[in-house]
Amino acid sequence: MESQIQQIHQQLVDKKISCVDLIQEKLNALKENTHNTVNALLSEFALEKAINVDAKIANGETIGLLEGIPFGVKDVYMLQGTYATASSDLLKNYKSPYTATAIQKLLNAGAIPIVKENCDSFGHGSSSENTIFGAVKNAVNPELVGGGSSGGSAVNVAKDYTVFSIGGDTGGSVRQPAGYNNVYGLKPTYGRISRYGLMAYASSTDCVGPLAKSVEDIRIVLNAMSGKDTKDQTTYTSEVIEESSILNATNIKTIGYFKNFIESEAIDAQIKEDFLASIEKIKAKGIQVKELDFFKSDILVSTYYTLAMAETASNLSRLDGTNYGDRIDDKDLKESYAITRSEKFSEETKRRIVGGNQVLSQGFSDEIYLKGLALRDAISENFEKDFEAVDIILSPVTPSTPPKIGDSLKDPLAMYLSDAYTVGFSLGQLPTLTVPQGTQTGLQVTAAKNNDELVLKFANFLKDTI
Repeated sequence: MESQIQQIHQQLVDKKISCVDLIQEKLNALKENTHNTVNALLSEFALEKAINVDAKIANGETIGLLEGIPFGVKDVYMLQGTYATASSDLLKNYKSPYTATAIQKLLNAGAIPIVKENCDSFGHGSSSENTIFGAVKNAVNPELVGGGSSGGSAVNVAKDYTVFSIGGDTGGSVRQPAGYNNVYGLKPTYGRISRYGLMAYASSTDCVGPLAKSVEDIRIVLNAMSGKDTKDQTTYTSEVIEESSILNATNIKTIGYFKNFIESEAIDAQIKEDFLASIEKIKAKGIQVKELDFFKSDILVSTYYTLAMAETASNLSRLDGTNYGDRIDDKDLKESYAITRSEKFSEETKRRIVGGNQVLSQGFSDEIYLKGLALRDAISENFEKDFEAVDIILSPVTPSTPPKIGDSLKDPLAMYLSDAYTVGFSLGQLPTLTVPQGTQTGLQVTAAKNNDELVLKFANFLKDTI
């Protein structure tokens, strides 16, 4: 698909559409949608911005490529003056006192946020069912989950309610819902985009990530959000990725895939068959394909959740109803803390906090948490060796197809295992992109650290290959 951003930009410049009409059309569609993707519409804010864009065009002023383009924001980002609920009961009345760096950069470029999007509460889930706003329904089949935790963001893009959306990816929360809804979803290299203003889940793997319907739109939005930020010391200066640079993939000679991912008993037979068929089509283009050995998927999942739960227990300790969120008063301060967190957190969030506190507790931290840290280092070293042998790693996004709404809530372990093919790349802090091709839930394209351009380049190559 051609770039929607470029297409709409040209229509605005040529005065074939007005920005106000465009924004109103998207707002109306969001208001009427039945997929539970909306936590809050930003109607007044968005229309005010649209009026300004139309005025600039009427005055003959030049507008930027993103100016007037409507986008969605996962409801874990700060946008000053708007609700930032994290789809949780605890923060359902909380308003952002400031704006996240990534969102501010899009505002500076003239893009217009129109909706705060439904997600798993605090990013805790793989289905967008752990939310006070009702389960997000899949864009293709509303009986199935929308994926998570950025389910609302993925569905809004798939249904054309937004031109692009900004999700958050900790262990696959952009890539998996992108695969479930047949859109592109990028987890950039850790640190390429500032996390300032993103509610922390697991700080060592949290990434800001765009979802869109084309590689070109992913590139445009990635460039707009990237860069060093003094408010986030993990960020670094990155070069702009030019459109021309991702159109030629001749420098990609070798790709690899993890043999144990494909030979796993957990993988759906059709996903396996489709993945191997995609590999054959790539071989037919003259690219060498290598089988790689990697950690077993259950080791990846247990390592990721050990570290992620520990970090979320620490990050959410500030949410006690005193400084943030709704408070339930009881007989004393200690009981007020306890009942507030017990009543206001979702079952999944409480499960992760309890697990994290267990991992960090005396007598367990050396045995479990420190071992998890050592495994993460080993995983990163393994990736470094792999990328000495191949340019790109290709993998399925998920081992199975989207479950029916309600099934994941009955079996949390199955939900964790659905992340088996995404969490390893998060632990390695690598750039990885879901492309809506190759299997029912897409393919995952991964490159070495800071090689985001190569990921987009290969994704473009795949458009005409499979």
